[in-house]
Amino acid sequence: MKKLVEVVQVEGEGLDGLLDQPVLLLCANYFYTGKLIGVCETYVKLENPSVVYETGAWTEKGYRDSQKLHVNEFYVQRAAIEAFGLSK
Repeated sequence: MKKLVEVVQVEGEGLDGLLDQPVLLLCANYFYTGKLIGVCETYVKLENPSVVYETGAWTEKGYRDSQKLHVNEFYVQRAAIEAFGLSK
């Protein structure tokens, strides 16, 4: 039997730790990039959002095909996010 004895909450980890920074969200259907300006249980909010259709080499400075969306702010469902981190 495995048993969890102590739970430690670490502040500033995960999406909360990336607030106010440029992020890349790898989602079920698309990749999104933008400045992470909001996080809640259901969704995250991006400022200056773009859809990344082709990343190119990860070592490149930017993305090969990244297209800005028609709005200044955009919401992405957390349930669709498979991975996330700082953007290029």
